Amino acid sequence: MHNQTVAQLAQGLRDKAFSSVELTQAYLQRISEHDATFNAFITVDEDSALATARTADLRLASGDADALTGIPVAHKDIFCTEGLRTSCGSKMLDNFVPPYNATVIKRFNEAGAVMLGKTNLDEFAMGSSNENSYYGAVKNPWNPDLVPGGSSGGSAAAVAARMAPAATGTDTGGSIRQPAAFCGITGLKPTYGRVSRLGMIAYASSLDQGGPLARTAEDCALLLNVMAGHDPLDSTSSDTPVEDYTAALGDRLEGLRIGLPREYFGDGLDGATGTCIQAALKELEAQGAELVDISLPSSSLTIPAYYIIAPAEASTNLSRFDGVRYGHRCEDPADLHDLYTRTREEGFGDEVKRRILVGTYALSAGYYDAYYKKAQQARRLISNDFRLALEQVDVIAGPTTPGPAFALGAKSDDPVAMYLEDVYTLAVNLAGLPGMSVPAGLADGKPVGLQLIGRHFAEARLLNVAHRFQQATDWHTLSPATGGAA
Repeated sequence: MHNQTVAQLAQGLRDKAFSSVELTQAYLQRISEHDATFNAFITVDEDSALATARTADLRLASGDADALTGIPVAHKDIFCTEGLRTSCGSKMLDNFVPPYNATVIKRFNEAGAVMLGKTNLDEFAMGSSNENSYYGAVKNPWNPDLVPGGSSGGSAAAVAARMAPAATGTDTGGSIRQPAAFCGITGLKPTYGRVSRLGMIAYASSLDQGGPLARTAEDCALLLNVMAGHDPLDSTSSDTPVEDYTAALGDRLEGLRIGLPREYFGDGLDGATGTCIQAALKELEAQGAELVDISLPSSSLTIPAYYIIAPAEASTNLSRFDGVRYGHRCEDPADLHDLYTRTREEGFGDEVKRRILVGTYALSAGYYDAYYKKAQQARRLISNDFRLALEQVDVIAGPTTPGPAFALGAKSDDPVAMYLEDVYTLAVNLAGLPGMSVPAGLADGKPVGLQLIGRHFAEARLLNVAHRFQQATDWHTLSPATGGAA
């Protein structure tokens, strides 16, 4: 069962080929056998998962079932789950048990999905390798010596290792798309505001967005049907109507104009990765799409703008973790200042501290105009580039990452080299656009992702292009050769 897609599993449940309890037990067994190798999960909730599966079987038997009823799903441990620890991969929240569910969790529960557990992540979603977790690094199922990508590396690894058929993630600057690319699965970052952020613990509020990770575009469409929609309790949630994201999956690609930014195919792109991307583009062209050269001239501003704006928002959002209200608290503080400083020193990891310091500096008196204001002006230029490009083409395509997954520890002592891993993904968040990564080949035996970028709220178009590509290729069907995950 574990080699079937979400769509296939849903059909199997409807056909009574197996029950949700049997399916859930199979995945719990996979987690038990393989997670010691990959460290993809922080918390596994076996009793609750089986109880939910039994309820799902009753719904399936009565005919009162949704598309995801009875389907096991893993959730990134950044979404609040009532009665179940939500850690954000940090010592700061190691003891935090939320009193409510995030809207995303609530919607999956209402759909009858089965929560297997909470997946590992870079602390507070800050990282590109999933090496920054208080609970240890996640390993890539294709090769445990490689990183799985971050910050949603636990979710991506769980799906790639067949420990879950699908998972949720969050994407602030590529944190769904990059691990999807590194782990050989499909990941979608929706338009900003398409998925509620209520109960999704904030890193950078103007950039964060939840989305699905699964093996196929069809599976991502099924998950997005559950996740998307207006939330009146989230002021950043859009009330743009939600469509059925599975409806147009099979639409033909004749006449589709795909823009290829020249800035994404320069010297920084690994040669083997570039070869895979070019082959993927030729396949789309063979299906009737037209490839159009375009330019995103402000691309060079992306990394500096992002690494001012995101840390600035992080320094504000993480100020609430002070040892007073909830989360970690230092022992026997001498006074209030000691409580604050020692709690934050003990509770936060090095990367989180680094970003808080950068963000606080950028927002401080005398530096706000020089750094934060300039970064926001650069953000406008980046957004305008995409707006003009997407007036000429329907979709933008290119590599998700400059190269395939790198070795654990290879870049952990060089923050700048690590930040450069996000060079093709950050701009999508700065512009608030939807983007996704689709398996597009192997470079030296390691997965490569094709990135697709669309207009605001054009998720259905991206899913259509990805699905048609997957109908003609088999990269998304490949399994890691390690860990018994084949």
